[in-house]
Amino acid sequence: MDSIDLEVLKTSAAWLAAGHRCELVTVIKTWGSSPRPVGATLAICDDGTVVGSVSGGCIEDDLIDTVRVHGIVRTLPEIVSYGISADEAHRFGLPCGGTIELAIEPLHADSRVAELLARLEAHELVERRLDLRTGAVTLKTAVPGAVLALEDAVLTTQHGPRWRLLIIGASQLSRFVAQIATAMDYHVIVCDPREEYRGGWNVPGVPLLHAMPDDLVLELKLDSRSAVVALTHDPKLDDLALMEALKSPAFYVGAIGSRANNAKRRERLLQFDVSAEQLARLHGPIGLYIGSKTPAEIAISILAELTAVKNGVPDALQIQHAAALSPPTTDICAR
Repeated sequence: MDSIDLEVLKTSAAWLAAGHRCELVTVIKTWGSSPRPVGATLAICDDGTVVGSVSGGCIEDDLIDTVRVHGIVRTLPEIVSYGISADEAHRFGLPCGGTIELAIEPLHADSRVAELLARLEAHELVERRLDLRTGAVTLKTAVPGAVLALEDAVLTTQHGPRWRLLIIGASQLSRFVAQIATAMDYHVIVCDPREEYRGGWNVPGVPLLHAMPDDLVLELKLDSRSAVVALTHDPKLDDLALMEALKSPAFYVGAIGSRANNAKRRERLLQFDVSAEQLARLHGPIGLYIGSKTPAEIAISILAELTAVKNGVPDALQIQHAAALSPPTTDICAR
């Protein structure tokens, strides 16, 4: 789930604990263009305060106005549609032909928001089932890859880290990668067995494990929602972990280093039990080419490439470091 949607749950729990009434609004269906995807959430307090987003702002304004005029009066969940007509779509700022369907749920002690948050803090992937007829809520462990569904008046949503990222190395760059990835709702694990890097690691919510990286790759049982980035510059740590990761179903495996070092790495990996087909999955030099120089900029480059791969962006539309622009030439015939 997006970090903004996690903030929605945390704020809702705080409002309930403070004695406020509030509603949870979830995008359950869209037609045409839509500013926010299915599953996006917003919470609104009885004083008109909101957190989260379900549109570009106009629908939020309408929800706020309704609460400020009438208060929170719903006692059961309700399905509400915006943008049915062209006039409504224009009024609520939806793109031409856009329609959005929302589930608006009045929250209370039996909504199990606090319990859901506790399970998310434990990095669980949780399925929440809301009976629209009664408002009853049940929670159970979710199946990876499941999606939002509305069937037989039961709204099923998934919450928790759907993606995992294993970072090899606890360097300064690793800190930036971990912080950005956490904000993007990855469950991040950092592995570095080197004693000198243990004391300086301090990224909230991101554990530093001291196992050998290749052993940890096997232990984690990487799946198609897992990614591995090797950031140590140390072949003794990176190469064995990469060898195991490339044999796994992980959707992304990348390693830092220059083009020359990555070419040597590929030669070494071929000498291990890595096939040419498996080696072709290795991203290196890691990251999209954005002219990055600082650790923060390099981290953005890495997460940009990881996101592009996760979202299925064709390789032809990605600018790899290996395909960076050549230095400008003064030869007019080459222009």
